[in-house]
Amino acid sequence: MSNVTVAWRNIFRQKRRTILTVLTMFGGFTLSAISIGWADGTYNRIINMFTRNRLGHIQIHAADYLDRPSLYKRIQDYRQVGGAVSSIEGVLSWSPRLYSAGLVSVGDKTAGARIIGIDPERESQATRFEKKIIEGTTLSPAASHQAALGKGLARTLEASVGDEIVVVSQGADGSIANDLYTIVGILDSGDPIGDQVSFYLHLEDAQELLVLGSAVHEIAVVASDLGSVADVTEQIRTTLNQPGLDVSPWQEFARSFYVAMQADKQGAWIMLAIIILIVAIGVLNTVLMTVLERTREYGLLRALGTRPKQIFRLVLWEVTFMALIGVVIGVGLSLVLNYWMSHHGIPMPQSFTYGGMEFTHYYSEVNARCLYIPGITVLLSALLVGIFPAAKAARTAPAQAMRMH
Repeated sequence: MSNVTVAWRNIFRQKRRTILTVLTMFGGFTLSAISIGWADGTYNRIINMFTRNRLGHIQIHAADYLDRPSLYKRIQDYRQVGGAVSSIEGVLSWSPRLYSAGLVSVGDKTAGARIIGIDPERESQATRFEKKIIEGTTLSPAASHQAALGKGLARTLEASVGDEIVVVSQGADGSIANDLYTIVGILDSGDPIGDQVSFYLHLEDAQELLVLGSAVHEIAVVASDLGSVADVTEQIRTTLNQPGLDVSPWQEFARSFYVAMQADKQGAWIMLAIIILIVAIGVLNTVLMTVLERTREYGLLRALGTRPKQIFRLVLWEVTFMALIGVVIGVGLSLVLNYWMSHHGIPMPQSFTYGGMEFTHYYSEVNARCLYIPGITVLLSALLVGIFPAAKAARTAPAQAMRMH
């Protein structure tokens, strides 16, 4: 009879101890799976909030624009670039943007501002721009000398919807750019610092003000799925194939945010390590007690000619079977729990609004990581802690063991 068959039968001889061991592994797997799913769900929602509602998942600029932004580093035919991008599978939407700096005045109040030219319809499709308006309305689809202000800038200027605002800047041709606009909306982008200086114009109004013709500085692209951003980025690079354009995923143009998120994720791995340590201690205790109780049995096997390595493998097979049972049961429960939390979530003590979106629940996520990482770690930790008891069983002295009661 093979070691595998004997090991399978052995785990049912002491049902209570086997159940306790399996429950320990099952509990460790389930807690790990929920922790990973919850962490991934939370982080991905934050990343989506940061990219999907503000920056976009991918950005296209003129070469070196991100390193040294300039009014003169621009994309000339953005409609052609946007059309090529929109034909790529995995692209949900795209939006052109234009940036500059200037002074804005309402009455006797003046402040520095970041001029942002947008296509209101495309920007709403890409980053839900219209949902960020907290007072008034969004910019009209056609250029009509309307402006929207970040709430911080509106507070500094003591501006209200309906007020007229004067902007002074520099045109691309070297001329003084100035014009008068009507404030139609005040918005909360979710970025308090950005809202202190944000001054939004219709793209055509901004192009006319800054004498940029049909040029823009940035094309923001939103992918249909956060996990496909890397593939979509490569497809855009291949499709455009223009050395004068840089295509960057959010990990590059929002590098500081990406690094901060990666550092914060380390906390999830620490929690996972603690859970696995608890599982390992529980398994070691149970398996070691089982070996000590069966010393006489192992002595008899040695006396009958069973080799030490066969006993060693027998104990490890028993540990493996119990770990597999715990993992299989854990997969079923963790899938149900993560699926439920991904749809219903867990209510927050207090909701908050960010970037025009209200967050009221913590959500989990169902993915492969929350299954294979706990599965591998539980199996490996069970096998590693099973080595010592297995080696002890293999070294059992037949004569001494047979005298034990």
